[in-house]
Amino acid sequence: MSTEKIAILTDSCADIPPEFLQKYPIFVVPLQIIYPEGSYADGVTISAKQVYARFPHEIPHTSLPHGDDVLEILQRIVWEGYEKLLVIHFSSGLSGTYQMVKLLAQNYPGIVSAAFDTLSGSLGTGAIVLQTAEYIAQGCPWEELCRRVPRLIANTKVFFSVDTLEYLHKGGRIGKITAVTGTLLQIKPIITFAEDGQLINTAKVRGRAQAMDKLVELACAACGAGKRYNIMTAHGDAPEDGKKIRDKLRRALPGYRFHFESVIDSTLGAYVGPHLLGAGIQVLDDDL
Repeated sequence: MSTEKIAILTDSCADIPPEFLQKYPIFVVPLQIIYPEGSYADGVTISAKQVYARFPHEIPHTSLPHGDDVLEILQRIVWEGYEKLLVIHFSSGLSGTYQMVKLLAQNYPGIVSAAFDTLSGSLGTGAIVLQTAEYIAQGCPWEELCRRVPRLIANTKVFFSVDTLEYLHKGGRIGKITAVTGTLLQIKPIITFAEDGQLINTAKVRGRAQAMDKLVELACAACGAGKRYNIMTAHGDAPEDGKKIRDKLRRALPGYRFHFESVIDSTLGAYVGPHLLGAGIQVLDDDL
């Protein structure tokens, strides 16, 4: 059982619910949401619901966290007596946050840090952070944590569906997604993350119901048989459909250890637009 004081630093894209921030040593730096009238801190001075309410007429820009905000949180972590810090951030294929915070943390006096790029979105990042926090709570030592986090990243797969690619295109986050035509036919792209953390489409279906079924199918296929696993679901301002995909995934994979439910944050909401649905799987090999 480790006696080291170990904390986690992540960003607002991880969508960590407040009750887990109180339970675990998780610190969150907010990304910036930028409108013509000014800049807002994601999850602090603006909520995802407020961003969704301004669609489709106002699509904000997003920006990296303020350096001073990162330094202030690092100082708080040191003041609270933490000796080691796991820096776990949103995909570098979509944001420069990982590189920025990594550099600031590795040069900060008084604490040893190790940085990890999740190469995933908010749903995957949140699940990786929470499972890592549970390992810390179980007394997992520093060296073992640094071995487990890369395995968690490799074993966490997320898939999501959006109503339109318009927001990703306008925000410059279209990544490796190829054109999907058929708006009038309600063709829905199913998107995941490539190995470099950029977005890529993995399927397309017709209609919202088929999109939910496909998301669950892909999560089940990524799980495999005889594995221990966590499951994940998310929605962006679509609570009723969020409940539907939650129930579908729980029925399909009833042996889950933990279910991480997420409401998509302001930053990712600005990238993808409203009504996102997501599902994912996190295979656990922590017995090794």
